[in-house]
Amino acid sequence: MIERRTAIDTDVNAAQTMAFEELLRTVEELNTPDGYKAELIRGKIVVSPWSKLRYLRPMRLLRSQLEAHAPQGHISDTSPFLFRFPSAERAFGPDLFVADEAAFEAEGRHADGGALSLVAEFTSLSTRDAAWEEKVAVYGQLVPVYLVLDMQADEITCFWEPSPRGYRSRTTTPFGRPLHIPAPFDFDLDTAELSATADKTGPEEEAPSS
Repeated sequence: MIERRTAIDTDVNAAQTMAFEELLRTVEELNTPDGYKAELIRGKIVVSPWSKLRYLRPMRLLRSQLEAHAPQGHISDTSPFLFRFPSAERAFGPDLFVADEAAFEAEGRHADGGALSLVAEFTSLSTRDAAWEEKVAVYGQLVPVYLVLDMQADEITCFWEPSPRGYRSRTTTPFGRPLHIPAPFDFDLDTAELSATADKTGPEEEAPSS
């Protein structure tokens, strides 16, 4: 009975893996509108806008500080790459990431989520829920550090100590105050200039999803 049940579970896992791979191929072939990205969220393909132009400056400010303290062999970038998390059947395109450079020497179009040492998401009204709920749950099982820059609330939250149940630790500070970024970075992030870039605009149009 145990062997029979194991065989069924294996078939189910194989089917789920196949479905995930098929979704990834669909994302790869999807012709998204200019300025939009496609991710796998909650088992569906979700199309949302890339960050606004005004977010470029805070992204560069954050990236320059992270690069100076990144683990050896890791690079920081804002390029539109998808990172895959097969066990969660998710694939995200973070606003900013720090990852092992070796991950980009592999074949294919989707990088391994296990290569990430840090991810940062800049919230907008249309992506805020995903950053605070869906992504924190997935990143929290694997990625050492996750930063949520809440551009509507003028604050930054740092999550760290990933575990099978999610992040064990978190701290939030308003823009303008230093925020300690834990290992493997271990430095105090200067957020003084982020307050001038906070997003106070009105509602955004929701992007289509499938």
